Amino acid sequence: MISGQSVLAVIPARGGSKGVPGKNIRLVGGKPLIAWSIEAAKGARFVDRVILSSDDSKIINTALQYGCEVPFIRDTALALDDTATIEVVLDAITRCSGYDWVLLLQPTSPLRTAEDIDNAIQHCIRLNAPSCVSVCEVKESPYWMFTLNKDKQLLPLLPEAQPTRRQDLPTVHTLNGAIYLARTDWLKQHRKFIAHDTIAYEMSAEHSIDLDTESDFQQLKVILENQ
Repeated sequence: MISGQSVLAVIPARGGSKGVPGKNIRLVGGKPLIAWSIEAAKGARFVDRVILSSDDSKIINTALQYGCEVPFIRDTALALDDTATIEVVLDAITRCSGYDWVLLLQPTSPLRTAEDIDNAIQHCIRLNAPSCVSVCEVKESPYWMFTLNKDKQLLPLLPEAQPTRRQDLPTVHTLNGAIYLARTDWLKQHRKFIAHDTIAYEMSAEHSIDLDTESDFQQLKVILENQ
């Protein structure tokens, strides 16, 4: 709890991943991938409750072993390939009501820490914002990116500004998928985490790895071996 306000952390993890089969319970650094997010959430000072939303018995049993609550089994209709994550979160806060804030923690961001979570919550409360999402600085600037037309000609992605020197490039950030935070009443109204009044919480590149492919897992292995 922070400033008298309660925070519910929701970890969504469905079965049937096609990109990397079984990724949510794949061993990473000696423990299942999902355990990293559970431990970070449980270690955060301002998180009052940590729950899992899943349809998969193996994921559920793994989460329970690491002390995560599983108050319900996700409906099959919310565990399809095209199910939007926001629908999963809205389902969770309907089933587990009474919390001022909801925190979405995707298992694919294992290097997000309890300190990152607490700092993001504090940041959002301090600035009196209704929602906050984590970002990191990008190395490849969109100011030097192009699309190609049918004749393979280069078309600037941002034609209004074409800096010629790296030093002149503005700093650009991207969502890193690690932290999504919103007031529950606001989220129910907007049905999305990002709107005009959403603020950003900046995270380091080291904590921002987002696992989506097999090569991402190999990159994470290298990072962990060098820590």
